[in-house]
Amino acid sequence: MSSNAAAGRGRPATRRGRRTGSPLEQWLARFESPMTTYYLLLGIVGLLVGIGLVMVLSASMIVSLKESDSSFTIFLKQFVFAVIGAIVLWWAARRSVAFWKWLALPALLVSLVLLALVFSPLGFGFQGNRNWIGVGPVTLQPSEIAKLALVLSGALVLERKRELLGSIKHALVPFVVPIAILLLTLVMLGHDLGTATVIAMIVVGMLFAAGVHLRWFVVGAGIFAAAGVLAAGLGNSRMQRIQIWLDPQACAPGSDLYYDICRQPMHGRFALADGGWLGVGLGASREKWGWLSEPYNDFIFAIIGEELGLLGSLAVLGLFAAFALTGMRLVSRTDDLFVRIVTAGICTWVLVQATINIGAVIGMLPVIGVPLPFVSSGGSSLVTTMLAVGVLLSFARNEPGCSEMIAAKPSGLRALRARLPIRRTSTR
Repeated sequence: MSSNAAAGRGRPATRRGRRTGSPLEQWLARFESPMTTYYLLLGIVGLLVGIGLVMVLSASMIVSLKESDSSFTIFLKQFVFAVIGAIVLWWAARRSVAFWKWLALPALLVSLVLLALVFSPLGFGFQGNRNWIGVGPVTLQPSEIAKLALVLSGALVLERKRELLGSIKHALVPFVVPIAILLLTLVMLGHDLGTATVIAMIVVGMLFAAGVHLRWFVVGAGIFAAAGVLAAGLGNSRMQRIQIWLDPQACAPGSDLYYDICRQPMHGRFALADGGWLGVGLGASREKWGWLSEPYNDFIFAIIGEELGLLGSLAVLGLFAAFALTGMRLVSRTDDLFVRIVTAGICTWVLVQATINIGAVIGMLPVIGVPLPFVSSGGSSLVTTMLAVGVLLSFARNEPGCSEMIAAKPSGLRALRARLPIRRTSTR
């Protein structure tokens, strides 16, 4: 045997500089690419929005036909909002980190003005919450914009105070007191307990990412719990929802609440039970025929469970889990504190809202009325969350080497031509 053959033993053979190792190792190595975070975010959000459009179409057909002459009315509105969200996401993904720092305080001022307009003649209520403004056919929920403004402005303040975050005075006073409490107050004046809960959890997530000492979170949890009990007592329907969550026997057949406030959570669980492992089939839901209220909005997860079964529900949960892991990857691959805090705030926003929505549908949490991000019907929620994902994509593009690889990557016809074999013809 030649010495060259002997020297080749014990190591994987290479061939013209090609990769070595098992297919699994090569596949895992791709996750070390600077573009991985960028494409994971695009893929996860694209799948969630696509699932949402399909399920909104299925869940809203009966309501649309009842309210108009078409079964596609609500779906078409959601589709338009999805297109607007995609444009906003594309625009946001191409901004720089410096741009978002510059935009933070103006966005906060705009959101405060919009929240104040809720209590003007332009504002109106829906299902007991006054949290909308409208001009002609255009309506807007300012609290959705306020979430992103809170994340950007809070991250900017906490970044500038990074050397003083060990002191609770410097960590909380410039951020929580003038910004978060003001936003929470305006939201709670509109009786929107669900959005207020999400905003409070965003603050917690950002302070945790900023490195505030853990003992202050224990104090904050007690204050938040007391404020939650007080807020719940401000509205009779809100208190009833919490009571039936704590005492399920109040929704027993024959009780006074069975056909009243218990109707929605009970039929949401009926839908999940009917779905079983594989579901009754896409479009074949029975609960959307007037039994379950808001089947295409707050309780769309119940229709997912009924039509797609447990496996479909787990697929949606898996996508949100993948979103969380991608956010953690983005945080771990940057040294910019502003990027870390904003990423933590946006991920907290999406994941806490999804947890509250799904928890209410399955009966683990009281029904407080928040949509399922990217999936539920609603223009303000969809466009704003896609804008927030665009912010994360802009951070991902700023990973070392990512923007250069995206710019150098062939697209369209160039990519197709590069894959096709080239035939050389003779000129003779």
